[in-house]
Parts: sequence; C-alpha cells; structure tokens
Amino acid sequence: MLSIKNLHASIGDKEILKGINLEVKAGEIHAIMGPNGAGKSTLASIIAGNENYEVTAGEISLDGEDLSELAPEERAHKGVFLSFQYPVEIPGVSVTNFMRTAINETRKANGLEEMPAKDMLKVIREKSELLEIDRKFLSRSLNEGFSGGEKKRNEIFQMAMLEPKLAILDETDSGLDIDALRIVANGVNKLKSDKNAIVVITHYQRLLDYIVPDFVHVLYNGKIVKSGGKELAHELEEKGYDWIKQEQEA
Repeated sequence: MLSIKNLHASIGDKEILKGINLEVKAGEIHAIMGPNGAGKSTLASIIAGNENYEVTAGEISLDGEDLSELAPEERAHKGVFLSFQYPVEIPGVSVTNFMRTAINETRKANGLEEMPAKDMLKVIREKSELLEIDRKFLSRSLNEGFSGGEKKRNEIFQMAMLEPKLAILDETDSGLDIDALRIVANGVNKLKSDKNAIVVITHYQRLLDYIVPDFVHVLYNGKIVKSGGKELAHELEEKGYDWIKQEQEA
C-alpha cells in the first residue's frame, strides 16, 4: 500500500530525512519510534504533502501511484489521513459541518455526488457511538475549548468518517490520560481492517499496549536504523534511546 524508497528531505538548508525506506501493507499497523528531532513528525508531514519541506531524493507511492506531485488535499482525496499532534481550532464551524464538508469534497474529487443528508446523519451517529462521543460534542466548534483528549478523540472521529486507506497518527498519545488513551486506542483498533493501513508515531511504548503494532521501526538521525516486532518497543522502554545512539556510533 505505502511504499517509501530512499526518501531524503530538507527544510531550508537542514537535511532532516536521510534515506528512509519503508513498506506498509494493507491490514498492517506500523509504529515509528525515536527521540526528539529524529524526523518522525517530518516523515508524517511529508507523506501528507506538507509543502514546507523539500523532498530532495526518493519516492513515495500509495497503491502504486506516485504522490510526489500531489497537493495535500489531493493526497487526502486519494486516502491519506494525518492525525495532527496539535489540531487547530476553527471557531464557528461545528464538528458535524466540518465532517459534512470534508466528506463531500472527497466524494466530489472522486466523481461522486454529495452524500444525502439522511445518510450523512446515520453515518455520523454510527461513528460517534463507536468512539463514545456525546451528541452535544458534535455541535461544538471544531477543537474550540476542547481538552487534549477531546481533540484527539475528534481526530479519530474524522478518521472513522473519512475511512482513509492510510492513516498516520502523529503522537496521538501526547497529553492523554489513561481513560482518553483507552478510548482513542479502542477507536483505532475498531477502525483497523484488511483494506487500510495505520502508521503510529510515538515516543512511548505505553500507546503500543493499546494499539498493538505488527512492526516497530526506530527512526534516528533521519534514518530507520532498526526494525522489529512489538517486543522492540518494550526493549526501547527498558533501555532508552541512548542504546540506539551507542549502537550507531559503535
């Protein structure tokens, strides 16, 4: 599904990604871990099409289609979803209206008519129940006055509504207490299927107790330096990232 080959990327004069190779198949959950400044969020942003970064070499494809020339909204319409670490507030636009617009724009881009209002309300009701979201929540302005947990739950609600092929969760566990973490992770697990793929970016192993990855990759100094199963996350929790640094300098 997602194929990244020899990806190099910079911002200004600073090279951040220095040759990333990654293959993610449908039905898989991949976790990307690493210390601050390793390039994790940069990788997520570049897959989603953030134009602040310059890709200097390599390629990114989704289902065999090259994404490099596509704008962020075009990538979204192709099925790429990024859950932001710090979602922005949009006063005056309700959660429901935002989702209605997002879904209909995606349908339009794929040659489909707008979803009938009755069908839209049915889907919104089903997905909100799946994520234990209160009806009143859906009428609030998007992210305005939301707690950290509410913002993250709303991001997963968007994922549930849009049903992307590839979902990238950038530090979804940031700022969450255990209850919020459980609800968000439960939603992600319910949304996993053999037709989509999920990439989870995190510093900490605790999220991976709830969202169990098929593969764990360690990103260090702009490169994936180690890959393994879920036990690798436990090893990182036990030894810390200095262990990786020492291995790389040996």
